[in-house]
Amino acid sequence: MDDAGNPTAVGDLDQQMKNAYADLGKVLAHYGYTFDDVVVENVFTTDMAKFLEVSGYRSTIYPNRFPTGSWLEVKGLALPEFMIEIELEAHKAE
Repeated sequence: MDDAGNPTAVGDLDQQMKNAYADLGKVLAHYGYTFDDVVVENVFTTDMAKFLEVSGYRSTIYPNRFPTGSWLEVKGLALPEFMIEIELEAHKAE
């Protein structure tokens, strides 16, 4: 979503995924975390076949290791324009 709450990249799962990771990166940074601190990542998508085509982008987000998690195809998300939702759980090593 943009700052006004409008869906962005409507119909473009690849760009929606990149936008989601960019937003998640900002949230993680706000709390002093990075994607290296992510231990669980759950992806919900309305188009698993397309997600599998573009999922290689995740290698740029997680260059060292992928977190555990699930990839689920769903009938719909919060708004009909949304094609992907990414849920993270992060922990700092002590």
